[in-house]
Amino acid sequence: MPPLRDRRAVEVGFPLAVNSYGRLADPEYEQHVEQMIELVLFTAPGERVNRPDFGCGLLQLIFGPDTEVVASATEYLVRGALQKWLGDVLTVRKVEVEARAGALRIHLAYVLLRDQIVRAVTFEPPPSLQRSLP
Repeated sequence: MPPLRDRRAVEVGFPLAVNSYGRLADPEYEQHVEQMIELVLFTAPGERVNRPDFGCGLLQLIFGPDTEVVASATEYLVRGALQKWLGDVLTVRKVEVEARAGALRIHLAYVLLRDQIVRAVTFEPPPSLQRSLP
C-alpha cells in the first residue's frame, strides 16, 4: 500500500453517480469543491442526523421578505457557514445575495487554497425550493 501522502483522496460526486466503469463517479477537485459549497448552502441545520449543525439555514430565508436586511443576513449566514465547514479548503472573498420576485441567487467569489486561484460561481436553489410567484 502506498504511503498516505502518495494516495489520492476520493472526491465523491454529488449527486451520487456511477461512471462508465461501474464505479462511483469522482469529479475533478474544483468541481467537487463547488458541490461541497452547494451542499453547505442548501442543507438546513438539523437535516443531517449525525451533524445537526451542518448547513447554513439559507432555505429558511427564501420565504422571508425581499429586503436589504434579509439579503445582508443571508450574506452573513453564507460567509459564516462556508468559513466553518470549508475553511480548510477555501477562503471566501465576496458574497452577494440577490433576492427578486421570490428567486434567490448567491454570487460567490472564493480562493481555492490548493492553487490560490480566485473563482466565481453563482448558486440558485432548485426550482422546487424557490417561492412561486404570486
